[in-house]
Amino acid sequence: MTTEPIKVTIFHNPDCGTSRNTLGLIRNAGIEPEIVEYLKAPPSSAEVMDLVRRAGLTLRQALREKGTPYKDLGLDDLNLSETQFLEAIAQHPILLNRPFVVTPWGVKLCRPSELVLDILPLAQRGSFAKEDGEVVIDANGNRVTSRA
Repeated sequence: MTTEPIKVTIFHNPDCGTSRNTLGLIRNAGIEPEIVEYLKAPPSSAEVMDLVRRAGLTLRQALREKGTPYKDLGLDDLNLSETQFLEAIAQHPILLNRPFVVTPWGVKLCRPSELVLDILPLAQRGSFAKEDGEVVIDANGNRVTSRA
């Protein structure tokens, strides 16, 4: 009996630590995802809307402000339409927050990176710590919850 590989897609920016940590957690579950470097191969407006809606977000919630032309483009204007946001993302893909992950169990904007575990209910294969040293998965492959 063979099982088909689980299809997981990550809309990834390799320069982003959160995106790299999310990719690491996917791989720690034994999955090699399809990696879409969305700055090199931006999704269409229809794909962006599909991701955002499936993740349960508004387009405004999916926008990234830090390190982007968000303010310069006046995207903080509450009267802007989805069409205007989509046009801005098409011109400046960096405005789309990351990483979005698509699995058979759902779609999520994985900020923080461990949110991917909510849509990736496979056993982690070992411990995992984020790049900043925060332990997310213990030596037994169990999710560590912080007590803030």
